[in-house]
Amino acid sequence: MRFVEFWKTGHICPLLAMLLQLLLPGVIANRVWNQYIPRLQLSNTELRSKNSLAMFWDNGAEVHGYYEVMLLDEDRGWLLVGGRDHVYMLDSENLNQTIDKIHWPAGREHTERCKHAGKNLLTDCANFVRLLQPFNKTHVFACGTGAYHPKCTYIDLGHNVEEPALRLLSSSVESGRGKCPFSPHEPFTARLTDGDLYAGTSVDFMGNNAAIFRSSVHTTSQHYIRTEAFNDHWLNEPEFVGSYSIPDTHSVDDDKVYFFFKETAVESNQLDKRIYSRVARVCKNDIGGKRSLINRWSTFLKARLVCSVSGSGGMDTHFDELEDIFLLETKDPQNPVIYGVFSTSSSVFRGSAVCVYSMASIRAAFNGPFAHKEGPDYRWVEYKGRIPYPRPGTCPSETYDPLHKSTRDFPDEVMSFMRGHQMMWEPVVPIHRRPLFTQINAPYRLKKLVVDKVDAEDGQYNVLHLGTDDGKVLKVVSIPKENWETEEIILEELSVFQSPILSMEISTKRQALFVSSADAVARLPLQRCELYGKACADCCLARDPYCAWDGTTCTNYFPTNKRRSRRQDVRYGDPWSQCQDLGDVSEEIELKVVYGVEKNSTFLECMPSSPQATVKWIMQQRHSQSTKELLSGEDIILTKRGLLLQRITSLNAGVYSCTAHEHSFSRTLARYELQVIPEEHVTNTRITQHSDPKVGGNYAPSSLSYKDLHLIGVSGLTADEYCEQLWYREKRKQQKLRTLKWKQRSDSSKARVRRQNPPNKPLQ
Repeated sequence: MRFVEFWKTGHICPLLAMLLQLLLPGVIANRVWNQYIPRLQLSNTELRSKNSLAMFWDNGAEVHGYYEVMLLDEDRGWLLVGGRDHVYMLDSENLNQTIDKIHWPAGREHTERCKHAGKNLLTDCANFVRLLQPFNKTHVFACGTGAYHPKCTYIDLGHNVEEPALRLLSSSVESGRGKCPFSPHEPFTARLTDGDLYAGTSVDFMGNNAAIFRSSVHTTSQHYIRTEAFNDHWLNEPEFVGSYSIPDTHSVDDDKVYFFFKETAVESNQLDKRIYSRVARVCKNDIGGKRSLINRWSTFLKARLVCSVSGSGGMDTHFDELEDIFLLETKDPQNPVIYGVFSTSSSVFRGSAVCVYSMASIRAAFNGPFAHKEGPDYRWVEYKGRIPYPRPGTCPSETYDPLHKSTRDFPDEVMSFMRGHQMMWEPVVPIHRRPLFTQINAPYRLKKLVVDKVDAEDGQYNVLHLGTDDGKVLKVVSIPKENWETEEIILEELSVFQSPILSMEISTKRQALFVSSADAVARLPLQRCELYGKACADCCLARDPYCAWDGTTCTNYFPTNKRRSRRQDVRYGDPWSQCQDLGDVSEEIELKVVYGVEKNSTFLECMPSSPQATVKWIMQQRHSQSTKELLSGEDIILTKRGLLLQRITSLNAGVYSCTAHEHSFSRTLARYELQVIPEEHVTNTRITQHSDPKVGGNYAPSSLSYKDLHLIGVSGLTADEYCEQLWYREKRKQQKLRTLKWKQRSDSSKARVRRQNPPNKPLQ
């Protein structure tokens, strides 16, 4: 196509046409600043190139390792990872260095039985290590699925801190039933405390009989205690998520273990089965009842965990499915903060949320009214009858009541009440009665969570590290505001894996995050300050508690009493109060002259360094002192990469300024002077064809009135320079074709000569 025809059709040149095709799908209207856009968005390749990602996987394994469980020792610097038929000890500073590994396969007879039962040999019939819990300073308690025959034992780490051993105690292998699931795919939880293992798991091959168990791991006794089997009032198709030991008072008699899970709600009708999230608790000193609750919990209670967004008319949007739980410790061991990741199973939209709960609200729900069924339609209602003494769910204590030294001393009335009243009427609502963070219709779901309490120059901030079902890690900071409001900002979105994240561990001592998937284990530093920008304003606007401006670069912030030059403002992100020499630099921005043809399109490029910035275009018409802000309309499109003027007229001539706005800070990024060329000047331009055969018959302009036209986004080339490059490539192509044809004709002539003059025939 001739160059002038690009102008007539509105397609200035092939590169600009290609550029517009890329830009138009990403067109955005004039919008307010959106905190849910990540400030840094890095692919796996970019993470590797910036030395921000270290990976481990077993090169000798025939299939992926399925690394679902990790145990980090902050003091000794090792990371234990449970995988398929193996336990690995890694150097937490260098994941490429494997300190040692244990081969712990399933028994051959169990593997064969698993295969004959119809299970997959690679993904089911192996020993998938699902549990690693510290037992003491030298031993770790470990459990694996054992090809649908769970087993547990101890791992001896030795006494040498600098050179830890890794030895499996084969002589101590015991049954893992009630401690570890049969299936490698079944969600479960377990917590080892005071020599007892509290586990939420199933105890049969089919996974139908799920319960909350307590079993001893330091004796040969098989005595255990559990929830009632096949009773949906206790547990109804549960999926366990997490468990923690939390003291209630200063008395050890009040210590409890809390379980977090989701289950099919018995409150919902049979036609509309809903999933509800729960928190349950049991007393550590619960030994069951005398008659009706022998080997059954006599202090088991559960309450609903609510995570919802209030809507108009009382219609709330609920995130009912608990995905992960994290306990953030505080100075008071009795009152940690509970973070939960939830998702929704709604068919209308796809969403995830993070809700935060206080132990005070959880205890209030368990101290409130009970729920039970009554009435002609047998509906769940609040129980308003007499509650027996001692209150059901209370831990026995000789100090408080000498008549009730253990749960076996509870009256039969209490035991009878507990058999039918496990559920509380009041739900547990999050702090401020709303989620801390939500993601609606994102291309992923949040699955895992760890939280880091970070000291910054202007206070403490909780930073959330969230794992997704497509292998990403989000870093989100929660900033408290006035009137109990909070502001959440996604600082990073890192593509670590291509498969779901299965486990996360955070090391505050080494400032590192460890994440695992079915394929590998990765180590990520908690900060990438240098990527925010090279100016003080960029570092300040990032609002990352891990980062501060030290006078030269954006670098990791370390709280210290020493006074030094460092600038950080997480709460407001105000560079004016932190950075010097931020005067008006708009005059320093080069004014580029751009030419556009009347009734055609012109694109002005402007890309802010931060995707969280709002871009505004200000236009000052030619021969006028007045200015106006440009908004998207019929002939004006604001894109992520700049301003597209679709149909230019003489009124579009003037000076265009692109400014980026974040909070109270703004700066000019680009300035253009657009000069509009009347259409008749281009139409009357003469186009002649070169007679030089070396050009190859290409069309070239002999005299153009738009010789100095600059195409924005084409590396600063003028139109003629760019088209000369196109013609040069075409000329080289034509030369290669002529050379090839000449060679083919030459080879054909030589072949004809050989046929006419064979080797044994004399030349004539």
